[in-house]
Amino acid sequence: MRSPTSLRTQLLTRLALPMAVFVVLDAGVSYFVALHYANVAYDRWLLDSARSLAQEVKAQKGRVVFELPPTALEVFQWDEVDKTFFKIESSHLGFMAGDRDIPAPPDMAAVRVQPMYFDSAMRGLKVRVVSMAIAPKNSPEEVIVQVAETVNKRRGMTAEILAAVLVPQLLLVLIGGLHVSAGINRGLRPLHALTREIAQRSPRDLAPIPDTRVPLEVRSLTHTINGLLNRLSTAMATQQRFIANAAHQFRTPVAALKVQVERTLREADLDLQRTAMEQIKSSAERISRLTSQLLALARSEAILDAPSSFQPVDLTELATEVCLDWAPKALRSGVELGFDAGAVPLCVTGDAHLLRELLHNLLENALLYGAEGGQIEVRLAARPNPELTVENDGRPVPRSERERVFERFYRVPGTPGEGCGLGLAIVKEIADLHQAHVGIVRRNRAGGTRVRVRFKT
Repeated sequence: MRSPTSLRTQLLTRLALPMAVFVVLDAGVSYFVALHYANVAYDRWLLDSARSLAQEVKAQKGRVVFELPPTALEVFQWDEVDKTFFKIESSHLGFMAGDRDIPAPPDMAAVRVQPMYFDSAMRGLKVRVVSMAIAPKNSPEEVIVQVAETVNKRRGMTAEILAAVLVPQLLLVLIGGLHVSAGINRGLRPLHALTREIAQRSPRDLAPIPDTRVPLEVRSLTHTINGLLNRLSTAMATQQRFIANAAHQFRTPVAALKVQVERTLREADLDLQRTAMEQIKSSAERISRLTSQLLALARSEAILDAPSSFQPVDLTELATEVCLDWAPKALRSGVELGFDAGAVPLCVTGDAHLLRELLHNLLENALLYGAEGGQIEVRLAARPNPELTVENDGRPVPRSERERVFERFYRVPGTPGEGCGLGLAIVKEIADLHQAHVGIVRRNRAGGTRVRVRFKT
């Protein structure tokens, strides 16, 4: 696992690398430019030396001769830095004077047109050579004059030019780098300030982060954090209300359970004890159902951010199994439970356990608030999207209450029964998790309630 790098290091690296590449390329270009001008300057002197020697090549009595006094030769070859060599050759006589080991020009034809410069080596030294061809007066012979010089002065001049060009540039790059580093530090100050402010906050402080002095680029981050804080604040408030309501809902059956236990312990009459035990059983069942509903809510909230784990679910098979489970209980209550679905599988993408819990709560709600000896109908359809409908023939939900009944622990005033107001809230949570729409309508003019869950394809 790679260790994280700071934003400052990343910015400096991304700025420094192009600058380093620029400096290297500029140094290379500057070197070749300096070498070019050094060669131009010293090539002129080299050509002048060759021309001076060419003036001493003369034709006498039909022969080409080269006469250079020793004193003049010493002056010609004197140099404190470089060594100078020359060679005179004739097309008829061959080597005439100078140093035999000066390299021949690579292209003799080009030398006959104009003086030719080239780099070579002799006696273990790098030299710069100029070659030129002359034709002395009154002579048919061609004479090649070559002058070679070591390259020490050229290297020195190249280094001086390169230093004169690169040193100011390197200083500018250094100064620019310091300003860039200081600018990055100034630019990152809002992030550091934001980090300190968040680090100093209490875990319970979910107030929005002020962004009046925050740059535009950082403001998008603060807006995102503020949005998260707002959602966390809402979630915490919802959780606190949920805990308070859950505690209130548990208090009633637990208190009743305690009272009935104390009553049972006091009573000696077996019939009275039996009645108290039945009430204890009823309270225990209510607590058990409330606990399972709270667990269902917790499970739906835990999976809220992980819909990618959903799998294809056959809604027809799932509804058939749930209705078979509820059929005995409906018979004991004197309610007729009907199921209408096609033979073709009706598939949706979701969590089978949560969808089973959704239908369980719809059937429990229908059985709890339906008419005595009435009917409950469960229907599946695929028009145009998969649709699950549960109907009962009890009191219809008033139009003004059809949205609020999906709130946790909310019951329509005057509603009979011992419900705790969690059934439809669980249905809404699971439907939202599956991106399904759940709604309540009146069954018909005679009354009743129809709850429809419509899934997306």
